[in-house]
Amino acid sequence: MAKVYEFLANGFEEIEALAPVDILRRGGVEVKTVSITGSEWVESSHGVTVKADQVFTHPQDYADADLLLLPGGMPGATNLNDHEGVRQALAEQNARGGRIGAICAAPMVLGSLGLLQDRRATCSPGFQKYLTGATYTANLFEEDGNITTGEGPAATLPYAYHLLGYFLSKDAVADLQRKMQYAHLMGWQ
Repeated sequence: MAKVYEFLANGFEEIEALAPVDILRRGGVEVKTVSITGSEWVESSHGVTVKADQVFTHPQDYADADLLLLPGGMPGATNLNDHEGVRQALAEQNARGGRIGAICAAPMVLGSLGLLQDRRATCSPGFQKYLTGATYTANLFEEDGNITTGEGPAATLPYAYHLLGYFLSKDAVADLQRKMQYAHLMGWQ
């Protein structure tokens, strides 16, 4: 079974954090939310407190990840960028060629690590200045190699279904999109 870790910092954007977890779990992917606050409890950018599955320990503890995820939100993305353990886990994941996803303001973390050099990437408009070395596309989501970036809150569903496509067949993803009425929203049925 595929394994995904999503790092949560105080100030995360709710939909960007929880919708991908929901969609991936519905698809049968094992997802663990990881608090970087030192406690299981993490407060979102809009004052919603959630309990993470676990607390960040050591960067090496995430070496079994098929995908590492970073939700956006402010100051959540800045808090992720300031966490040396998260930065090390991302650098090691990238060195292994492991998948990384970041949405909204969170691609700034990848930019600051140099992971977007000579890649296409997207992010929340206004944060492209932090995508060091990247070609900013302004697409809802962008995949370049092992890194997938998303634009922001409205892009969360297409971004999350794209991520699910790494682990399930196109037909299985389409079936889940129908069951969750996403296909109806998009006018596909």
